[in-house]
This record gives sequence, structure tokens and C-alpha cells, in this order.
Amino acid sequence: MRRRLPPLNALRAFETAARHMSISLAANELRVTPAAISHQIRILEDHVGLPLFVRSGRGLALTDAGNAGLRDLRDGFARLCAAMDSIDSLGEAGVLSVSVAPSFAAKWLLPRLGAFQSAHPEIDVHVSASMDLSDFVKDGVDIAIRYGAGRYSDVFVEKLMTESLVPVCSPEFLREHGSFYKPSDLVEATLLHDDSPDNDPSCPNWEMWLTAAGARHIDAARGPRFNQSSLVIEAAVLGRGVGLAKTARAARDLRQGRLVQPFPSQVKVDFAYYIVTPRAKLNLPKVSHFIDWLRTEAASDLPQLAVA
Repeated sequence: MRRRLPPLNALRAFETAARHMSISLAANELRVTPAAISHQIRILEDHVGLPLFVRSGRGLALTDAGNAGLRDLRDGFARLCAAMDSIDSLGEAGVLSVSVAPSFAAKWLLPRLGAFQSAHPEIDVHVSASMDLSDFVKDGVDIAIRYGAGRYSDVFVEKLMTESLVPVCSPEFLREHGSFYKPSDLVEATLLHDDSPDNDPSCPNWEMWLTAAGARHIDAARGPRFNQSSLVIEAAVLGRGVGLAKTARAARDLRQGRLVQPFPSQVKVDFAYYIVTPRAKLNLPKVSHFIDWLRTEAASDLPQLAVA
């Protein structure tokens, strides 16, 4: 049978008092009162059934029992400190596993990830692009960015940014086909369809969007279809037609002029992007560094998204 160990605070109080041979100096180091140190030492003495100090007018002296275990106890505390240093170093550096939806990874995360890696070269970011919800323990994932309603149980959840839908096309497509001033002007335009499995009932497709805009005479079913929203954006950049794009995913292309809005229109959707991670992971510096960086990057997109 393993022996039941005494409280760690009692062992620490004893080791500190023995090192200083002073109750008051031990209290100063541990930032507690001398009475608290004396109390912890009494707990340890009661546990072992032997006195550890001889108290006299000249101060403290160790008994044979106190001397017997002191060296191993000090070695034990040194090993504990070394173990915690090793754990802390893993939390500060090493691999950070990030799970994210493929289109958000391609159009938002990956283009700016180099900035994080330049700021934190000690952290290797491993990106897993998947629509599946992460099993943080089984999959070894540190943090996930999810597009959804934000209802994730037993984990830390923080909204990263909201989302809207806007019509987009390339400047070349606009020059070739003439300006579009209103939705009904899309009657001859090629429509690019997003069939990605986001399961967002508030996000309209072309038929819903055109109906809401009053453009009922347009065949909303025509045009190529894609199973990822990033492919819709890329097709629009290549001048293949007009797509309905999620603003966060299209923000970089809009900002850099590869995409334009043919006319002002913005439909807010209910889903948003959320940071999701186990609460225990928040204590890891590599996770907190990444979350802080995500917040900064999301905030930098706000001016672009506001005018999209």
C-alpha cells in the first residue's frame, strides 16, 4: 500500500522553516503569518507522530526525525519545480493544434497565419480543416474556430465575429458585363451557387436572396455550384460570375481589390464564428497567445466588413 502523504502546504512550511531555521523568515518567504507556519508544522508533526523541531530561546533546531527526511524532501520540491517548468515550457511553445472549417481556413486563417508565426516562432501551428466538431481529448485539438450558433457545451466559447452575405464579382467581370445597379440587373449574369454544408437556415441562397430583393423574374437555379464557400469566392475572383459571399471570408479579397460589390447589399445571418477550447487549455500560454491574436485580426476586419 502507498503511504498517505501529508498536505503539501505542511511539507512546504517545514522545508522553508528548516532552511531558514526561523518561523518568521519562513513566514516572510511564503507570505503568510508565523502562526500559519507553526500551524502547518504541527499538522506535519501530527501526521508523522514525531516532533520535527526543538524550540528553544535561541531559535529552532531539527530533531532526528526532522533531519531524516529533509534532504529527500528538498530534492522532491526541486523535482516538482523542474516538472512544472517542463510543463510550462510545453504550454509556452511546441505544437498548437487548431481545428477550423475548410473555407474559413483557406480564405481567412491561412493568408494571415504567417503574422502569428513571425510573432511566435516557438509555436508550430498545425491546422486541421474539417467541418466536424472536435473531440478535444481524442483528436488532440487545442482550439477550434467554429461557424455556428455558439451552443457548445462544457467548453470555453467566445464569439469571434459576426457574418453577413454580400454579392461579389471581380472588377474584370463588372467591366465586361457593365455595371449592375440593382438586383434585377443580374438577369443575364452567371450566378455562382454556394452548396457548402453550413446548416445555417438564416443564410439565403440565390433564390431566397433575389425573391427578398424583388427580382422575381431571374432564373435563380442557373449557374455553377460549389460545395465550399471558398470555391465560390475563388470563382468570383476568376471572373466566372457573381456569387453571394460571406463577408468575413471575402474581406481580404474585397480589401485588396480582387473582388468588388456590384451594388450595395448586405444581409446579416444568425450564425457567427466562435472560438472554442477546453477551459483548462486557457491556462496554456500558446493558447492564450493565439486567442489574443485571433481577436486582433478579427478587429482589424471590422472597418472592411462595416462597408461591405
